[in-house]
Amino acid sequence: MKTLIKTAVAAASFALAAPVMAQDIIVVAHGQANDPFWSVVKNGVEKAAADTGASVDFRSPETFDMVQMSQLIDAAVNQEPDGLVVSIPDADALSPSIRRAVEAGIPVISMNSGSDVSKDLGALLHVGQDEYTAGKAAGEKLASMGGTVGICVNQEVGNVALDQRCQGFSDGFGGSVEVIPTQNDPAEVEAKVKAALESNPDIDTVMGLGASLVGEPAVRAVAAVGRTGEVNVATFDLSASFLESVAKGDAAFAIDQQQFLQGYLPVSFLALNAKFGLIPGGNVPSGPNLITQDKASQVVELSAQGIR
Repeated sequence: MKTLIKTAVAAASFALAAPVMAQDIIVVAHGQANDPFWSVVKNGVEKAAADTGASVDFRSPETFDMVQMSQLIDAAVNQEPDGLVVSIPDADALSPSIRRAVEAGIPVISMNSGSDVSKDLGALLHVGQDEYTAGKAAGEKLASMGGTVGICVNQEVGNVALDQRCQGFSDGFGGSVEVIPTQNDPAEVEAKVKAALESNPDIDTVMGLGASLVGEPAVRAVAAVGRTGEVNVATFDLSASFLESVAKGDAAFAIDQQQFLQGYLPVSFLALNAKFGLIPGGNVPSGPNLITQDKASQVVELSAQGIR
């Protein structure tokens, strides 16, 4: 009898001491591997995995490819994870795959893009910023700085979130705005911005939609035509180099959507949901925050570390 009791106590002690099985969470993002913005999102994902003990797999297509992204979501659904995180740059293309995940009983959280369609597709919540609102705030700020003729440089044509940024900028700016389409190539961006400035000397404002891919080459283009200090350059998102330009007064500001949180929070929420059934009751706005000259130097180091 004593032996049986000891065995039972030992078994109970082992059960209590045994670690909780790690939750399996899959993140499918549209961001391309050469985009430094998404490396910060991935850093947030990895930090959340370490903090929660969840097993997390980050996946993305090699290029901005909605067919490939929908296939990645379908493959994730087939694995029956405890949670799925998705960005939604094109709801029409991705909705069948996302709905399939929801119908399979997989908790889904959207992040970065898709705040306007997330709930309709069955996601529990969205972590990100409202792109149109952020663009409008940037446009209003640049108009208050004297801007009247602007360009909005779109490095990922077909991404609805970037279209919303340009539309918001145009509406908030109130002046003349031309959208300049480019690829994810800083050299091409620099050449196209330089050409636009040379062909139209009235351009006094450049709105970029990504710091490394657009903001930095736009600053170089303005310098190349000798108009630093005359043309206001602003961009969505952060990079250490662009922030240094803001700190020096060579650029106006950067819009921080705190993409580290867009990777960190959904994974943390889904891990808590799998363990305890806990989930926030609504969307979580991660931005926007305008990083102007007075704040830029404080953020440079964190940006270089892949956190901001």
